[in-house]
Amino acid sequence: MSHVSLPHHHECSLEHVLEHMPETADFQVVADLFKQLCDGSRIRIFWLLCHCEECVINISAIVGMTSPAVSHHLRQLKSSGLIVSRRSGKEVYYRAADTNQAQLLHHMIEKMVEIVCPDAPSQQEDASR
Repeated sequence: MSHVSLPHHHECSLEHVLEHMPETADFQVVADLFKQLCDGSRIRIFWLLCHCEECVINISAIVGMTSPAVSHHLRQLKSSGLIVSRRSGKEVYYRAADTNQAQLLHHMIEKMVEIVCPDAPSQQEDASR
């Protein structure tokens, strides 16, 4: 980033920060990812798919939504790269993508909702180590 002349001078020096500050366009990936967080049902579906691979019909039954509503959320999640799909015969199965972004979002959801990942070792196992 080019040198910026600041109108006010404070005790804190921003030179080092400004040298490494990315352009606005570089943050668009984060903004696009966070758009997925605007719907609790979508986050819930994503969380489910972090733990299993499932088809639309089963996801619909699990979350208590219609198949078209679930399909809408799956399209949004897939377009953002958070989930992937595979076809087996007539069924399409969905699961969380194996990406850093998907893993970080998964962990962030669990921290914010204060839930324990079903795949995580229990606290009793941790205490015995």
